[in-house]
Amino acid sequence: MIRTPLLIALPAFAALAACAPAGDMPRGPGEPPAAYMALGTEPGWTLEITPSRLNYDGDYGETKIMVPNPGARAVANGEEYVTDRLKVEVTRGECSDGMSDRRYADTVTVTADGKTVKGCGGGILPPTELAGTNWTFVSIGGVPVAADRPTALAFEAERLSGSAGCNRFSGGYSLADRTLTAGPLMATKMACPGAGMTQESAFFALMRGPVSLTFPTDGTLILTGSDGQTAALKRVI
Repeated sequence: MIRTPLLIALPAFAALAACAPAGDMPRGPGEPPAAYMALGTEPGWTLEITPSRLNYDGDYGETKIMVPNPGARAVANGEEYVTDRLKVEVTRGECSDGMSDRRYADTVTVTADGKTVKGCGGGILPPTELAGTNWTFVSIGGVPVAADRPTALAFEAERLSGSAGCNRFSGGYSLADRTLTAGPLMATKMACPGAGMTQESAFFALMRGPVSLTFPTDGTLILTGSDGQTAALKRVI
């Protein structure tokens, strides 16, 4: 039986894509992508570079080109791939996707059957600041979160709020050298069946001390407690 929500004070604790990689095997948060990915907008396109092929999907899916990978040729500040139908130029340098504040490591120019488009590719860069970002949990303590328990973590200028699968919590936070400390936090007090309460308890336990932040190139955020326990989140754009 679920009780009426009641705000209680928790002890102070720390708390704090997309461009999905290709590959047959699923990846865990923070693992390197199986292929180089690039994308662009207006018109929408994606490019996958695997060791054996270049796979281009352009004009919002109307143009599809798949050719053998000819191998990269080094050029100034990057590399290029040249085939009869596709030419791909990868230039190192920060790039915005034009549709959000997500930033990538490379600028990518693709010429497909004579038509040239530009976009971004490579690793996803960390946000320039934490305030204004929104996330959902992928795993807590190495265990994937329950699909039927909505989760969230949002950052404002000096406050955070969210849910680890059961109760809502909110409070202030400070950030220094990618170490975040939050609290005192307030949370509702509800009983949740199944995995919701379990994963919430694991999250609160993780956050009882300072939490370090890391941003792998797949665009996730990893929270690591002083005891080595982690929580992984993905960005909501």
